[in-house]
Amino acid sequence: MSDAAAAVGRLLTGVLRPNNHLPPLTVKLLHARLLRLHLLTDLSPLLLRALSSTGLHLHALRVHSLLPNPSHLTFPFALKAASRLPDPLSAGLQLHGRSLKLPYHSNPHVLTSLLSLYARCGLLHDAQKAFDEMSHPSTVSWTALITAYMDAGRVQEAVGVARKAFASGMRPDSFTAVRVLTACARVTDLVTGEAVWRVVEQEGIAGNVFVATAALDLYVKCGEMQKARVVFDKMQNKDAVAWGAMVGGYASNGHPREALELFFAMQAEGMTPECYTVAGALSACTRLGALDLGRRAARMVHWDEVLDNPVLGTALIDMYAKCGSTGEAWMVFQQMRKRDIIVWNAMILGLGMTGHEKIAFALVGQMEKSGMTPNDNTFIGLLCSCTHTGLVKDGRRYFHNMTQSYRISPRIEHYGCMVDLLSRAGLLEEAHQLIEDMPMQANAVIWGALLGGCKIHRDAGLAEHALKQLILLEPWNSGNYVMLSNIYSNSGRWEDAAKLRLEMKARGLRRSLHLAGLNLMVRSTSSMSEITHIPSQIKFMKSSMNWAWK
Repeated sequence: MSDAAAAVGRLLTGVLRPNNHLPPLTVKLLHARLLRLHLLTDLSPLLLRALSSTGLHLHALRVHSLLPNPSHLTFPFALKAASRLPDPLSAGLQLHGRSLKLPYHSNPHVLTSLLSLYARCGLLHDAQKAFDEMSHPSTVSWTALITAYMDAGRVQEAVGVARKAFASGMRPDSFTAVRVLTACARVTDLVTGEAVWRVVEQEGIAGNVFVATAALDLYVKCGEMQKARVVFDKMQNKDAVAWGAMVGGYASNGHPREALELFFAMQAEGMTPECYTVAGALSACTRLGALDLGRRAARMVHWDEVLDNPVLGTALIDMYAKCGSTGEAWMVFQQMRKRDIIVWNAMILGLGMTGHEKIAFALVGQMEKSGMTPNDNTFIGLLCSCTHTGLVKDGRRYFHNMTQSYRISPRIEHYGCMVDLLSRAGLLEEAHQLIEDMPMQANAVIWGALLGGCKIHRDAGLAEHALKQLILLEPWNSGNYVMLSNIYSNSGRWEDAAKLRLEMKARGLRRSLHLAGLNLMVRSTSSMSEITHIPSQIKFMKSSMNWAWK
């Protein structure tokens, strides 16, 4: 490069910094000046970077096509410009073909840019081929391939690529660490994620707020809240995202008190919560039935944000409805400007669980008129409504329509609602037959719902069968043994009762009558989205302590 070119290059390097986005007209003038000074070839990488970063993608490709012998430094910028076009593949293929005629076609920078372009076009096979041509992939190349698989929705394969990368000795930078930890979180691969986190700590980049937040999210997604808290407490500069991840993690992993403690501690630190953080706090209030705290949390966001944000609106509707303030839930629903299917479902469920089943049924019709089709969660709300009010005929009709008219395959939650509905109504044989006909194995919630019906309608024989199934599913739960022992004793089957007590002793289980009643209460109501009518459930629990079959 001549002295003049070097001088101009230093000037342009200062002007064309990566974060210094010049206006397109200025870049065009620079291009004209370089042509006049015959410096285009020497300074083409700088110019191409400027053109591609200012949105002049076609201009960048035209400049590149005029270069008689483009260097390997120009191709990444040209390929980046091509990837931003409406039809990136056509331009990308031309550039790929041109690079093959040059001696540096296997340059890792060129191949990595090709990889990214093919991935952007959805051609993951070609992206993988570009990667496979590299003899010594760099960290950037590995990261590009991992990102390609993630963007294609093939996250498990992205984690597999990451394992190969680390096995090859790749040293991650902060961006790589974030991508890999995020992939592990999406597929809840705790083993790989923790291995990556150990490498990250060894590399000295664990203090990066984005890396630490990604690790925190991994632990949250895997239900490891203690480990998530360790990462959180070590963070020097906690941002709103990190606080929000912890609040949401506690709420979603069954620790509502800790979620609210952290939420209000966040306020004390002067942090403004994001909408998703407030949604997590509202979820925690819902679990605790803390209506006043929920109202306090809701006041921390602007009302317009609630009305325009379906996530926030749904959390608020859910909290109001399940805390017994259906009127406030309805007010939020009526005022919301953006209603997606989740918002509608939250309101339908809230109405159904608070004795407003007719309004819930009518709301489904309004939802369909607005152009939305009921989904599987809509029918959860409808079936819960029927269960709470004992509407067996309506429940059967909705269950039938879900499968026949809407072609929705029932999930285990739908079966749970139906078994609960039929069992409460005394249709125990029908409920049992439904369990037998299920395409999946019944869980403890479903057998518990049948057991609750057996208690109400005094069917000792079927209760015995349900309890035997529960013991198979929950061998650690002493309450199931106690209730079955009571059935044997009250039926004069002393030998069976003695055998069961010996089995309990062998398993190291303690006889606990109050736990038996509590477990039955929780199971018989957990097929619903929330426990209601607590006084009657407590009465039910007391009666189950001395289960006498007459």
